[in-house]
Amino acid sequence: MRSKTGLEFGVLGPLQVLADGRLVQMGRRGMRGLLAMLVVEANRPVSIDQIVDALWTEQPPATARTIVHGYVSRLRKVLEEADPAGSATIRTTPTGYELTVDPWRLDLHRARQLVASSRGKPAAIRAGLLREALGLWRGPVLSDVPGDPMTSDLEELRLSALEERIDAELELGRHLELVGELRGLCTEYPFRERLVAHSMRALYRSGQRADALEAYQRFQRRAVDELGIDPGPQLRALHEQVLRDDPSLSVIGPVERPVAPRAGIVAPALLPASATRLFGREDDTSWLDEVVTARNLLATAVAVLTGAPGVGKSALAITWGHENSDMFPHGVLFASLGDTEPGEVLTRFLVAMGVPADGVPVGVEDRVGLYRSLLHRRRVLVVLDDATAFDQVQPLLPPGSGSVVLVTSRSQLERLVVTNSARVRKLGPLDDDSARALVDDVLGKPLSDEDPAAARKLAELCGGLPLALRVAAAKLVISPEWTVEELVGELADDGQRMRGLDLPEAGLGVSRALDLSTRDLPSELGEVFQSVGMAPGRWMSPHAVAALTRTRVESARSRLAQLVGVNLLVEPWPDGFTMHELVRLYVRGAGRADLDSLRRLVNYYLVACDHVRRAIRPVRDGLDFALGDNGSTALPEFGDPIDWFDQEWPNIVAVVHAAAERGLHDQVWQLVRLLHHYATARALTGEWVALVGFGLAAAEVTGSRLGQVLMLDTTYTTNARLGRAVLLPDARRAHRLATELGERQYLVLTLAQLADVLFRLELHDEALLHFWESVQLAQQSGDVVGEAHGLNNVAQVEQARGHVEVALRHQSHAVDVYRRSGDDLALMRGLANLAELHLQAGALDRAEALARQVVDQASVAEVTYLEGFGRHVLGGVLLRRAERVAAAAELTEALRLYAQVNSARAVEVRTLLDSLSSEV
Repeated sequence: MRSKTGLEFGVLGPLQVLADGRLVQMGRRGMRGLLAMLVVEANRPVSIDQIVDALWTEQPPATARTIVHGYVSRLRKVLEEADPAGSATIRTTPTGYELTVDPWRLDLHRARQLVASSRGKPAAIRAGLLREALGLWRGPVLSDVPGDPMTSDLEELRLSALEERIDAELELGRHLELVGELRGLCTEYPFRERLVAHSMRALYRSGQRADALEAYQRFQRRAVDELGIDPGPQLRALHEQVLRDDPSLSVIGPVERPVAPRAGIVAPALLPASATRLFGREDDTSWLDEVVTARNLLATAVAVLTGAPGVGKSALAITWGHENSDMFPHGVLFASLGDTEPGEVLTRFLVAMGVPADGVPVGVEDRVGLYRSLLHRRRVLVVLDDATAFDQVQPLLPPGSGSVVLVTSRSQLERLVVTNSARVRKLGPLDDDSARALVDDVLGKPLSDEDPAAARKLAELCGGLPLALRVAAAKLVISPEWTVEELVGELADDGQRMRGLDLPEAGLGVSRALDLSTRDLPSELGEVFQSVGMAPGRWMSPHAVAALTRTRVESARSRLAQLVGVNLLVEPWPDGFTMHELVRLYVRGAGRADLDSLRRLVNYYLVACDHVRRAIRPVRDGLDFALGDNGSTALPEFGDPIDWFDQEWPNIVAVVHAAAERGLHDQVWQLVRLLHHYATARALTGEWVALVGFGLAAAEVTGSRLGQVLMLDTTYTTNARLGRAVLLPDARRAHRLATELGERQYLVLTLAQLADVLFRLELHDEALLHFWESVQLAQQSGDVVGEAHGLNNVAQVEQARGHVEVALRHQSHAVDVYRRSGDDLALMRGLANLAELHLQAGALDRAEALARQVVDQASVAEVTYLEGFGRHVLGGVLLRRAERVAAAAELTEALRLYAQVNSARAVEVRTLLDSLSSEV
């Protein structure tokens, strides 16, 4: 609906820009030409090539693109100064520019809407709407702009509206007044056959039969002489009618109904035909039934059905209306709102209730008053489909008496809830069974029985969206040569799916529905919508969106919430925003995410992961993105750091893959390394192993010594935890690179790694040498955790050599150092090793106490491997005490936990359980 403030644009005449009603000077002709193109193509991208071709119809200068960029920059400045509120903005697109503006601020949009609204109306209303449309033309279209501003369509629109207006006035019997006007128009536009036909009718009805015949003959001669064609069949038929004085030519359409029904007596029934059946909407229809049953019969009940485009809101409203129309004895009114003004809908409703067309009040407020008066103490159902705003709905609400208003909208219309106690129901996609049943219904055969796998896959690819399901099934009906397998194959290709779910000739499809939902999005919401759709991963947080769009977190959160409000996004949990898969494909169909956006997202995750990982355990790798960012990136809030990583894991994996594909190799290895603590705590396996491979390869591509040292450390830790081979050449390479770096903290890491590999190869003396060297370096550099790790590893070697008492002494020392370090996870591991040593030494009470402490702490912290290790030791203690049943229970649970993390210790536990079973 037209705004009364801000910018308005006129192209139906010389280019005109108004700011709050005042004329804005646009400067140079080139700027005006560019703006004219953007206005004519408003809310659609215009490529730079198109702009250049239009502004320079012959040979453009070599600097044409630079000139265009300069024009855009100056236009943006002019528009911003004229309207700081930003009611119209020029947005940069991948190929050019786009003017983002409410269509009602454009005179050509208002003209088109008036012409469209006139169709099917009574002649008097039709003529009035068309006169209003034609009144928007201020002169020759864009006569003051250079080049080719694409005006042919607008001129055709004017002439079509002119012909339609004359047709309506002929129907009203105004032929005498039209004769002179038509004579001039036929002279100006000699080859428009419809104008010639109108002129012949007006002349004939005015008693000028000979002039009517002369008008035809004049056109025929000119068409033959200049165009080499004969008049068309309709004009020839009209000529024959004039020759034989056909009586039908004298019949003038009625100005008003011969017998007008009494206003208020007619019970309108305006609902369009409903779908054959609804599927999966039993709960939703029950909800509507409850709203109606519980309504106050002295008031008007309002129910709003909201949901994503194509989810079936209209089908549910119309079908429910048909099934329950008997509850409303005074009729059912229906209007498809879209961009329609309330005044136009009121006119339609009043005429449907028996008000003569010329009896409809001119003023909208008067129409509202008459509408409410006619419906006073009458019970009707009013179905308002595709409402876009509260102001559109409010004038159409009937007074009390138990009437019901059923509104469908892509937004939630919160003001209706506040002002009219509206009830709101959000529709979701169909479940699998309902989706397959809908496909069967459209196909007219039970595909779900004949080919259940294909039916299930088809429903999955359509995301349970009724519109998508109907279009897909319709394609099989329309093109029987297609097999279900071929259709599923096309839809399975993400690049083709949206095309496969559109019927262009029918004007139906998922993309069309989404076009309607997104065309009027303000630029700031459009940017967020594009960001969420283009970003790798399945959901986005406000913090990630803020980083992507370079705005504050609160602004990002507000914009995300607004997109949820218009059902383009979903918020399945607080601050978690995602979109339907088909909506995501729709966004991605517009192009590829730019590299700068990906860099901003990767940078956010580097800072965020670094920030959160520090809450898991102390950091020893020297990477410091959180502190080094200097507060530029808003840090995410979290309770349990493991929970944060659990939730973000799919997004981070997707970001790593996307960064690798676009060649951001430094960021790839850095991001993988930042996941090291989380992966160890969670004992991650398959996907993590692949990610570690990505990280190491990326570090090798960049040649970064630090990256290779850290990724070799992560590779070694992961392989050791999973019982996979750890390679001595890799360990020696890591230590060589650390030596070249010359920093103690990395020497401590690589010495421990090298020593552990030697230990696994049973080269105990060499392993001890390197472990003690790592302890000394850690002490010198103040690396408390590294010192404790070294002591823990020394104890492990001594244990393997059979020196249990020596091992106990070193392990106890390691635990004491771990307590000082603040690394709770490492402390748990040290306590588990200490418990195992006490068991081996025969100190069963001490071993049991430590093992139970580890089980309790690991269970709370959800560290699966260490809980299994603690139960393993506890089972050994109970076995030594001959408590076989209790031991079997602990060992069985340990085996289950080890199996979850693919631990090599599972073999040892299974052997113990087998021995227990054989003894029984």
